[in-house]
Amino acid sequence: MAMCEERVLCASSAYEEKYYLNEAFQGLPENIKEELKILCVLFTADVGGILSLVFDEEGNLNFQVEVQEGDLLFDEIGSVLKVKEVQRERQELLEALELYYRVFFLGETI
Repeated sequence: MAMCEERVLCASSAYEEKYYLNEAFQGLPENIKEELKILCVLFTADVGGILSLVFDEEGNLNFQVEVQEGDLLFDEIGSVLKVKEVQRERQELLEALELYYRVFFLGETI
């Protein structure tokens, strides 16, 4: 069975002040979609840059932070700390999203 590529769950940009939720995840409950939006928007409002939540080939949910070249306002240390804080405080949500992805997108059985 061929491995699939990474799949973006959602993203937020401090530069464009926009939030994106991948259409493939419209089936998530509204409260989860709202939680993701708040998480991403608050993250980029706090440290800047672009935050993407991305599933890898195994179904792990990863935080990818990008910054535009020359962005002196981006808080690189704050970004790393914020990712760890979110992963700790939202562990249950993140694990549930990984399970959802593995079952509905990778076809794993529980």
